[in-house]
Amino acid sequence: MESDVIAMADIRVPEELSRLTELAYNLWWTWTPQARLLFATINKTLWGLYRNPVQLLINIEPHYWERVVDDGGAFMAQYRRVIRDFERYMDPETGTWFKRRLPDYTGGPVAYFTPEFGLHESLGIYCGGLGVLSGDHAKAASDLGLPFVGVGLLYRYGYFRQAVDPDGRQHHIYASSDFHRLPLRPVHDATGRPLQVPVDFPDRTVQARVWQVTVGRVKLYLLDTDIPENDPADRPITAQLYVRGREMRLCQEILLGVGGARALRALRIEPAVWHLNEGHSAFMLVERLRELVKHGRSWKEALDTVRRESVFTTHTPVPAGNESFDNALVAKYMQPYVDDMGVEPSIVLDLGKPYPEGSGQPFNLTALALRLSRYANGVSRLHGEVANQMWAHMFPENERAGRPIKHITNGVHVPTWLGHDVRTLIEENLGADWHDHVCDAEHWEALRKVRDKDLWESHQNQKDRLFRLVRHRLVGQFARHGKSPDELREVSRMLEMNTLTIGFARRFATYKRAGLIFQDYNRLKSIITNPDHPVQIIFSGKAHPADEPGQELVRHIVNIAFYSELKGYVFFVEDYDIRIARHLVQGVDIWLNTPRRPREASGTSGMKAALNGALNLSIADGWWAEGYNGANGWVIGSDKHSDNEELQDYEDSSSFYDLLEHQIIPLYYQHREDGVPLEWVKWMKESMISVLPNFSAARMLREYVDMAYFSEAETGRGEAS
Repeated sequence: MESDVIAMADIRVPEELSRLTELAYNLWWTWTPQARLLFATINKTLWGLYRNPVQLLINIEPHYWERVVDDGGAFMAQYRRVIRDFERYMDPETGTWFKRRLPDYTGGPVAYFTPEFGLHESLGIYCGGLGVLSGDHAKAASDLGLPFVGVGLLYRYGYFRQAVDPDGRQHHIYASSDFHRLPLRPVHDATGRPLQVPVDFPDRTVQARVWQVTVGRVKLYLLDTDIPENDPADRPITAQLYVRGREMRLCQEILLGVGGARALRALRIEPAVWHLNEGHSAFMLVERLRELVKHGRSWKEALDTVRRESVFTTHTPVPAGNESFDNALVAKYMQPYVDDMGVEPSIVLDLGKPYPEGSGQPFNLTALALRLSRYANGVSRLHGEVANQMWAHMFPENERAGRPIKHITNGVHVPTWLGHDVRTLIEENLGADWHDHVCDAEHWEALRKVRDKDLWESHQNQKDRLFRLVRHRLVGQFARHGKSPDELREVSRMLEMNTLTIGFARRFATYKRAGLIFQDYNRLKSIITNPDHPVQIIFSGKAHPADEPGQELVRHIVNIAFYSELKGYVFFVEDYDIRIARHLVQGVDIWLNTPRRPREASGTSGMKAALNGALNLSIADGWWAEGYNGANGWVIGSDKHSDNEELQDYEDSSSFYDLLEHQIIPLYYQHREDGVPLEWVKWMKESMISVLPNFSAARMLREYVDMAYFSEAETGRGEAS
């Protein structure tokens, strides 16, 4: 638990560098290379240690600044350039896409509720794909000038840090964060005190402190219960992301939904649209019903208003992934809310029934969100189809033909995920304003004219950075395992620059089939250890602490990487986070994805790899079912799936071996000129051109604006209500 004494970050910078503090607290720097370079220039060692400008500035001694500034003016010139770019970006008069799209819009913002935000590795309040998507969503909203606020939770211990022991067992480390050393600040009320909002729980009220994270032009508000005003038993509600205990998980989700809505009210923010990113925040809908009924609306009027203003995105085609709770438990926690509304508990509980008829059903948050949202979408075309099949029973028969659950395919924030060298190449060939044309497919056709050698060298530079990071991580792992100095030195000779390199990194849920390619171990061995055209495969990923089969997958692959005949060809990097993800997608040649179709709602890692010229090798699931065009990667297996999982695994693994041996390896190693694989580079260009404009977060946000958020604004509604 944190100390009862609230200590603000002690940052002291010279007057002429006063804007550094503002810059440190705005996560614009996370997608702006010049800003990160500016902080690294101050102190390269501290930047490498923290990768967090707030922590960096706190640890700079006052006398050190003289050395920084007294360098002949170079640093001051660099500082002024970055601040000028920052001011230009933040200028409220800047003509953004949203201003051009809806120039007369005067309504409130979109309020985006999500349990996690993956913005940068220094802010550990994310687990994986959902959080990184949420972070990219916020960044793209900022770029487009969308009126937008985010709402989430601030976890003291975040998601766990992973350590893998010599036997491959995953260990879970929960490190406490000092919030005052992170790029976030407590919000204060009109009296200057930290803003707190009350959330009703059975027989008590829990207080949540509100913190603010600034992401370019938008703000995120995060709730924290680890404060002295709360009972010691309630302070850990925001301790861990995706906590195991079901009742504690319910407490978190009530806090997110109810507390988030109350925080916006306390801040006098009146959203026009309330966006539930997955069902975890669905209790926000109950709080909004309570508020409307309390202010004199009838139950029907309250339902109609909440529906009209709510948008819901579902992210999982796996039934178990749709959060549900025992009815009696929900009834216990909802009692203060039904009492306040003066309605029977069954009326609220019925809103969460996954099936219209029948008793004894659990309270399902997806069902609640679907019932109380005017617009619902899946996150890829295929997922939209699957979601409609999963939830068809919830909709009247006359609505089913129109597919009541639409789809908006996920996208990634291009400036965040482009590697330095590829980004520089794009700026040199397409202009410094390339980010203004992210969604313009014709603009990206110019990449075909880029010299093959230049693109290949850019890719190889990023691959080298990936290898250096992997070697560094492996030395740390092996040293902790007690390896000898000679064995540690051997790591420096691992990973060859001119060897075809495959990346696989994600959450180790069993349906993602991390071990699929080892189905026929001997065949894989014969393919990837061929001295004339070897293959390297880098794995990374975590299994949830409660997912024992997933942890067994981690153990299985670690043992192959450390102890089998594939040592030196297969690698496992522990403690997967955004930094490892960034290096992997920027440096690998092939991005591998092997989910059990159709259980991957979308996936976004393959998109990030494609931005950097990697080719996708994936099951035709999620986004790849619509992204594959025959010249930007490969499809494993077919677009069919069998109920016989053993047969499906055999067919898919056989397809993987055939593609790798007969198509991918020859394409990579043949047709070389001055070391450049000409045909491979042609495919790299196609990968970038086909994926970048079509699977960017900018395109995704534009679709949300037009299809979900303000779809009626241009036809007379005037404001999204």
